[in-house]
Parts: sequence; structure tokens; C-alpha cells
Amino acid sequence: MKIYEEQLNFIQNFVKKDDFFQKITLYKELLKKFNSVHNLTHLENIDDNIIDSIKILDYCDLTDKKKIVDVGSGAGFPAIFLACILENSIFFLFEPSVKKASFLRVIKTELNLINVNIIKEKLQNHPPFKVDLITSRALMDIKPLIEISNGFYDEKTSFLLYKGSEVYDELEGMKDYKIVNCGFRNYCLLKVKEKLC
Repeated sequence: MKIYEEQLNFIQNFVKKDDFFQKITLYKELLKKFNSVHNLTHLENIDDNIIDSIKILDYCDLTDKKKIVDVGSGAGFPAIFLACILENSIFFLFEPSVKKASFLRVIKTELNLINVNIIKEKLQNHPPFKVDLITSRALMDIKPLIEISNGFYDEKTSFLLYKGSEVYDELEGMKDYKIVNCGFRNYCLLKVKEKLC
């Protein structure tokens, strides 16, 4: 797990580092097994994608975010890995695909992630509840994502969006945001004061 120690500064001081590395190993084994049958993801370098999921923790302290929604969780990037680190936060992973939601349930059980809830439906079809943080990785543009998140956020809620170079175009007309650039990845931290029209 040298790659994680080389690329993630926060991991040096993470008390449960060994436990985290065991969970990563188990996740990769399960993903390989499920992917061979169900074709969950085309991602080639799983370690790079796990690092991408949690690299933001080198720049931002998210420990005050106690209720977190992940929109379009897919194979678990970034929410599963954030949940492994942020054990005192409760995660709600929204994934409408039956096979992906089933995989996430297996991951939740096998990795003993008692702070993770899997919801097999689209966010916009679920009764809303307020959360501290909404995350999403490459699901859709920022403004449509905010629109489908209506009812889940208020002025205190932050969005953590995993974007590429197009992030600045998507943010046109928006003000309260911060971009953390790390190679190809732009982590967009955003607050929305009111419902978008």
C-alpha cells in the first residue's frame, strides 16, 4: 500500500490505516469478482480511483459533515472510501442500478461499514432530508445535479463534486465555490444559498 502513503498526506496520521488498507484489499477482490460477471465498471487502475476518491482529505477537513449523500454511487467511488475514513459520518448512497446497488450492499457488509446506507433509487425520487454534504463524481453537470438535490440541501450544506477541466464552464453564474486542483481532477466545493430556477 506504498502508493497510498506516497500520494495521500493525511494517511500518515490516520489511526486506522492498517484497517483501511485491509478494506481496500477486500474491496478490490470483490470488485474483480463481481466485475467479471456483472460488468460494473470499466475503470482500469482501481488504486488511482480510490486515491482520487479521498485525496480531497489532504486539503479539506470533512469531519464536521455528519450526514452525507452520494448521488449516483456506481461501484462506490468516492463514497465507500470516504466512509472508510469518516467513520463518524453517516452516508446515504443513491444508486438506481440493481446490480450496482447489490454490489454496494455486499461491500457494506463485507467491509463492515455500519455508517453506510444503500438506497436503490434516484435521488430525486426519494423523500428529501437535509444533509451536511452532497457528493458526486462525474454523474452530470453541476446545475442539474443541484436541481435534483432540491430538498436535501440548505444554506449550510456543501457540495463536493469531482470534476474535470469543464468545471469552470459549469460554474458560470455561481459564486460561493472553491476549486482544489490535483492533476486531472478538480474538486469543486460549493454552497448554494437558494433553489436554482
